Amino acid sequence: MVPSAIRNGGALEDPWEALFEPIRSGTVDELIVIGQFGQSLDGRVATESGHSHYINGVDGLAHLHRLRAVADAVVVGIGTALADNPQLTVRRVAGPNPARVVIDPHGRLPATARLLAADGARRLVVTAEGARPAFPAEIECLTLPARDGAIAPAAILARLAACGFRRILIEGGANTVSRFLVAGCLDRLHVVVAPMILGTGKASFTLPPIDRVDRALRPPMRTHILGDEVLFDCDLSAQRVPVGRAKKST
Repeated sequence: MVPSAIRNGGALEDPWEALFEPIRSGTVDELIVIGQFGQSLDGRVATESGHSHYINGVDGLAHLHRLRAVADAVVVGIGTALADNPQLTVRRVAGPNPARVVIDPHGRLPATARLLAADGARRLVVTAEGARPAFPAEIECLTLPARDGAIAPAAILARLAACGFRRILIEGGANTVSRFLVAGCLDRLHVVVAPMILGTGKASFTLPPIDRVDRALRPPMRTHILGDEVLFDCDLSAQRVPVGRAKKST
């Protein structure tokens, strides 16, 4: 019900109205960009060994799949693609599969990656100029300039907009979501906190250091209960940089 209502402009019933209405449309340009990750109470997205399946429980994972279902495209970095080999499909709720995008500056993604499986969804790989990935012809390769081995988030969003994508989910990993946050390229950030303490492991945010607490980022925020987990819905639209317009289909 939620995916079709969001896509078709229909009314949403509680509790979906409060949760999904903010991602119905963007306020800066025609795009709406949502970052998402799940973490423990102590801000970890994985153990020291990299194990992360599953920090979030049934309700948190269902929320992630709802986000996928309402997105036009879901984006992950090459680190997540190699470590987790995700499918990036919608399985825990009813709804369509989004286009799948991996940011792979150096062309490291194997052609056997599950997110490249032919299932009717568009599959795109964002590479740096000079990379020579070898993929089947139906895989769309988007080549962009890179600086110090990284491609600017704003350039990625502009290119995805030119491909016709308007609602874009930046799913992971945490470093990729953090890069889009630092670059001012997120409208909203969904952080689902699970009731567990890992103690050590991979941190959720990777941001430039600050020297005073009063300089911390304090976006408007709402909380939602997802079973025994808590979703923090952060409004980052005030700092989002304009990117461009999504190409209209004819």
